[in-house]
Amino acid sequence: MSANIFAQLPADQRRSEVDATDVILTGDRPTGSLHLGHYAGSLRSRLALQGRCEQTLLIADLQALTDSSGRAGHVAQQVTEVALDYLAIGIDPAQTTIAVQSQLGALAELTVLYLNLVTVARLERNPTVKAEVELRGFERDIPAGFLCYPVSQAADITGFRATVVPVGDDQVPMIEQTNEIVRRVNRLANASILPECRALLSTTPRLPGVDGRKASKSLGNAIPLTATSDEIRAFVRAMYTDPGHVRVSDPGRVHGNVVFAYLDAFDPDFTTVVELKEQYRAGGLGDIALKQRLGEVLETLIAPIRTRRAELERDREYVMDVIRAGNERAKSITEAVLRDIRGAFALFA
Repeated sequence: MSANIFAQLPADQRRSEVDATDVILTGDRPTGSLHLGHYAGSLRSRLALQGRCEQTLLIADLQALTDSSGRAGHVAQQVTEVALDYLAIGIDPAQTTIAVQSQLGALAELTVLYLNLVTVARLERNPTVKAEVELRGFERDIPAGFLCYPVSQAADITGFRATVVPVGDDQVPMIEQTNEIVRRVNRLANASILPECRALLSTTPRLPGVDGRKASKSLGNAIPLTATSDEIRAFVRAMYTDPGHVRVSDPGRVHGNVVFAYLDAFDPDFTTVVELKEQYRAGGLGDIALKQRLGEVLETLIAPIRTRRAELERDREYVMDVIRAGNERAKSITEAVLRDIRGAFALFA
């Protein structure tokens, strides 16, 4: 199935920015089910990278607790759900390691060590942290774990000696902060024991929710990877188009039209999408016909994912075996890195 999904990728999603020597680390916070926004922004890029170089997907449950400590049970439950989503889209555990952050003790110790290399002022200046603090309304009541999560991310990245981290442009400050820590560690060790990493930016614009706002499960405006045929049709019917496009003959706006945003992201027939845009702008293309096409495109994409996930849910022991095996592989890598870092800090062996 992953090969079929890969064939649907736009040419610019078939990554040429990495080579076989690169080590890739990426992942997700297990705070809810993954949706089409995740798929467009990162999941299909991971499929494109699979098999080309070493890749680990880290389910960052400890990081999820930095602002969800009151929902710890929910976070724990979502770990398996995220792993199910990974496998359902075509992630192959023989080619990509799936591991859980809290099961890798070396990452926690690396975080503690790195905290000695970073000031509170530097963390507060991090643009990503500042934006997230404002979004959540923490003001000065910032949980210490949340303020320090860039250091935890640095531990994750360096714990695998990752050289490439696929992120959105809003996460670039995290990469910069990681590389600051890498340089400080290397100076301590008087040797290059850690590589610097680079961001691999997504070429896909951020996918909106069906109402034009940011796609979010909590807002009920994101299409889950498990959506049924009826749910897909309902989501598509509710999509924001152009309120001024009342009659089929009326010229319509493409910019800000959620249906076209989804066609751009998922319709493999790029030439036809361009023609549809021209027809819509000129008048003569109705929203009903446009939404019907999108519904068919999304059903073609989601149906095999939905079927595969249902199969996996009947064999959860296999999913747990995948996670356990991934944890073991990740543990051996991160513990080797920790030994080097402990040496750099001259800790008692």
